[in-house]
Amino acid sequence: MDIPLYFRNRCTSVEVLDDNTLRSSCRLQDTLTDAYVEIMAKLPEMEITDVSGHLTRTYQDECRTFQSDDLKKVIGVRIGPGMLKIIKGLLGEATECKQLSFMVEECCHGVILSLNKDMLMPLAKSGVEPTKELFAAMVKENIRLYNRCAAFAPGSPIVEGIEPP
Repeated sequence: MDIPLYFRNRCTSVEVLDDNTLRSSCRLQDTLTDAYVEIMAKLPEMEITDVSGHLTRTYQDECRTFQSDDLKKVIGVRIGPGMLKIIKGLLGEATECKQLSFMVEECCHGVILSLNKDMLMPLAKSGVEPTKELFAAMVKENIRLYNRCAAFAPGSPIVEGIEPP
């Protein structure tokens, strides 16, 4: 008996274009979906200045009517507290394709994490063994890190006792 194969690959990457501009992209490929979203973010405001994307393959009926211009509704959104609700609201007006909202959010999370790597690099180079308490303090100091990766997700011992805004 043949077992159907299913694969999934999601990648988010951030590129520094100049002192004031980041490009963040999210690509999702699985057996049923092939989608790509890219945002441009202006620094230091962390404002989305452009967005584009495409769906090459999807199983979701609500995503088949997606138009690239639907994503333009998020231009002007600031990356930071409250952005998830704003993005879902704006894109919900334009398309019922929740996959695209998720991918725009992933691009925004990529921007947040890339900006916070500066906090982590000195630690990595110092040779000091990072502890749960050290990372918990870092999340408390910069709450935007909360739920931005598996280590800082609800239920993780690192964020135990930390309440999100």
